Amino acid sequence: MAGIYFHIPFCKTRCVYCDFFSSATKVNEVDEYVEALCEELRERADYLNGHPVETIYFGGGTPSQLSAKHFEKIFRTLTEINGMHPASQEITLEANPDDITPKYLNSLKDLPFNRISLGVQSLDDEELRFLNRRHDAQSSVRTVRLCQEQGFENISIDLMYGLPGQTIKSWESTIRQAIALNVQHVSAYHLIYEKNTPLFDLLQRGIIQTIDEELSVSLFELLIDRLTGAGFEHYEISNFALAGYQSRHNSAYWNGTPYLGIGASAHSYNGTSRQWNASVHGADYRTQGVEVEILDEKVLFNDFIITRLRTLKGIDLKELQNLFGEEKATYCLGQAEKQFSSQQLEVVNNHLRLTRKGIFVSDGIMAELLL
Repeated sequence: MAGIYFHIPFCKTRCVYCDFFSSATKVNEVDEYVEALCEELRERADYLNGHPVETIYFGGGTPSQLSAKHFEKIFRTLTEINGMHPASQEITLEANPDDITPKYLNSLKDLPFNRISLGVQSLDDEELRFLNRRHDAQSSVRTVRLCQEQGFENISIDLMYGLPGQTIKSWESTIRQAIALNVQHVSAYHLIYEKNTPLFDLLQRGIIQTIDEELSVSLFELLIDRLTGAGFEHYEISNFALAGYQSRHNSAYWNGTPYLGIGASAHSYNGTSRQWNASVHGADYRTQGVEVEILDEKVLFNDFIITRLRTLKGIDLKELQNLFGEEKATYCLGQAEKQFSSQQLEVVNNHLRLTRKGIFVSDGIMAELLL
C-alpha cells in the first residue's frame, strides 16, 4: 500500500494563522503548475517501488482553486503510469466552503473523488472574521448540504479551537452545529502561533493574547466528550471518525506507509529516506531539485514512537521489538515508567498508548520516549 499527496499552493486570500506554502492564484500560473505536477509524476514513477497506490490526497493551499480540466490532466497522467492507477479506496479533495458551488461539483462528477475535506474552521461568524476566512457559518452549512445532495458520503470538516476570545459557549455551539451536519469525520486543531504569520505579528504587538492552558484543556475535553458522545471514535489526537470513516490517507502517515509527495514543498517517504521539494512559487519548484534525508535507526525509531503514539491503538510493542530489537523496546518501556505511575500511559493488548489524561500532554510524553 502507498499514497500520493499533491500540494496545491494556490489561495484567493491568506488566513491569518497560515504558514503553509501558498501564493495567489493566476490562471496561467495554475496551468503551468499542473503541467509541472504531471512531469514530476512521470519522473518519479519508480519512487514507491511498486507499492500499489491506494489513497490520493489533494491538499494545500486550496485545491478547489483547480478546475475539472486540471484534475482530469492529473488523473490521466496517473493512469498512464504503470502501477500508479488512481486509488480505488480513497481520493480526497480539500476545499474551501465558498469554492463549492453546484456548478463546480457538477464539473467534478466524472472524476474519481470519493471524499471531500472542508476547511470550515469555525461555525461562529465572529471567529471566522478574525481568522480572515472567506466564508461565514451559514455558507459552510450550505456547502456540506450541497456535497451530500451531490452524493458525497464521506465528508470531513476541519475545526479550530484555542482562538483569542473563544469561549466554552462559542466552542460548544460550533461542535453542536458540526454534529448536526451529519458528516463522517472531524479534524480539530488547536490554534498555533507560527512565526512569519499575521497572527504571530498581532501577538507580538500585544493586540491579541493567547488563551490560558486551563481553558485550552477544557475546550479539548469538551470536544472529546461531545464527539465521542455522538458516536465518533477519537482515533488520533486531532481526528475523530464514525465507524469505517477514518482517513486512510492520513492514517498511512501514522502507520509508516510509503507516500509520494508531488508539488512545491511536498514531502515523500519510502521507509528508508525522506525527500522534499523546494518551497518555490509556481512551476519553478521543478528547477530546484529534491532534498533527501537518509534515515538512520535512531530517526526511524523516533519517528515510529511519535507517529504510533498519536493514534488510539498506540505502539505495538511486538512490532517495536521486531523492528528495533529488545534493547530499544526495553528502553522505551523504561522511559514510560513515570507516565505509568501518573496514569498518562497504559499498556492494553500489548500496545503502549496514551490515556485520556496523557493526550493533553502528549508532546512532552513523546519527548521522554525518544532516543
